[in-house]
Amino acid sequence: MPRINKSVILALLTVTSSVFLLFQLYYYKQYLSKDGVRNFNSLSANDAQWVVKKFLDLVGRHNLPVYLIDPVTLGLLTPDTQHLKESDTKGPNCKYFCARREFTTFALLAKLWKYDAALAKSAAEKGFEFLELRGKDPRLASMDDLSGTEIPLHFIFRLQSHAIHLVVFYERSGNYLWHGPLRLKPNMDRKFVPFRKLDFGHQAGAYDRPELLLTSIDGLEIRIPKNVSRFLGEVANSRFLECRYKEARAFYQLYPDDTSQEAIEFRKNAKTLLHLAARTLNSLGMRFWLSSGTCLGWFRQCSVIPHSKDVDLGIWIKDYRSDIIPAFQRAGLPLKHKFGKKEDSLELSFQAQDVKLDIFFFYEEEDHVWNGGTQAKSGKKFKYMFPKFTLCWTELVELKVQVPCETMDYIEANYGKSWNVPVKTWDWKSSPANVQENGVWPVGEWDDVIQVY
Repeated sequence: MPRINKSVILALLTVTSSVFLLFQLYYYKQYLSKDGVRNFNSLSANDAQWVVKKFLDLVGRHNLPVYLIDPVTLGLLTPDTQHLKESDTKGPNCKYFCARREFTTFALLAKLWKYDAALAKSAAEKGFEFLELRGKDPRLASMDDLSGTEIPLHFIFRLQSHAIHLVVFYERSGNYLWHGPLRLKPNMDRKFVPFRKLDFGHQAGAYDRPELLLTSIDGLEIRIPKNVSRFLGEVANSRFLECRYKEARAFYQLYPDDTSQEAIEFRKNAKTLLHLAARTLNSLGMRFWLSSGTCLGWFRQCSVIPHSKDVDLGIWIKDYRSDIIPAFQRAGLPLKHKFGKKEDSLELSFQAQDVKLDIFFFYEEEDHVWNGGTQAKSGKKFKYMFPKFTLCWTELVELKVQVPCETMDYIEANYGKSWNVPVKTWDWKSSPANVQENGVWPVGEWDDVIQVY
């Protein structure tokens, strides 16, 4: 038997090791980015469709009623959603899921699903890497002994270089759907996926409950929101602010809640009025937000301030509709007064039992916004200045409503730095921190700009 040359063996081992090393380097370059995150762009478009199919097979096995909420994919469907019911999309062409995407996003309604820890095991059997993210249940935040309870908020299923983001939606008492923010725990892999690129989870979101449509997309049976355009509009304006329950409890420690029969009755009537006002304005398509004392009550004590005696709402003047007064009158709310005009300082007030509804129209300037006020007996005009703000969703008295996202700035502009101290004596002409005189209405215009009923 010929003797094997050790140098030859060493050379063969060296060549083999080099080839293996080059393969590893190639894999790293193709599938991992420079910072160690998997390179999602390396997969072919058809592979994304394959991952979606495997995910749908997985959730189907566990009876998870998911529906598609991916903004990019739904955006491609927007013009032709309805025809998809009849269209033949089972051919070889892949039009929707084959756009090069790092993620595809689905939603899951929590009430239709019982948590099953076996989901992770089944996902692994199908080749998925699985990440579950939990957070505190805000529905229990007002209960001291349950405020730390955590619930599933997001699931991420990763297969090769495509990921499925499953967002869990929960029903809230205001008859809307809510999803929580995506926050990584300290021990979690921050390079599992490029989290910053996710379409959902940067903050909590609130949505109306969508009507779903079962359709076929790229040969896959999938549920989608029936009104795609409306849903995509909600995505762009979905940010949700939770009531500050911890701060509210601290406030009530210093200033015990008014539990008198009069206060209880006022809160009940204010809730009824706010719900009625929301239905009326929503029917007109007029955006509104909690303003003045009603906004302060939500921000400071997660409730309606009982000594305020009214409900305050803000509306952009650009959203004004001439049929707003008849709409409220049909709803059973007679006009109490109308001050100003559309071009300047418009303010409406409606009466409901012992609670008044004040609607302030806001005017936008280059670097600030403002609403006006009018003194009926003198014709004096007042202006209330606010920094510019955007709108977020929240919940008050079991109603999904909007508030300024920059709430602290808004409150401090109106009530000053001492907004956290209750004030029962309030003069709308001098007490606000942001009020300034704004001239006098010409006497000849009084019949139009000062109407009291």
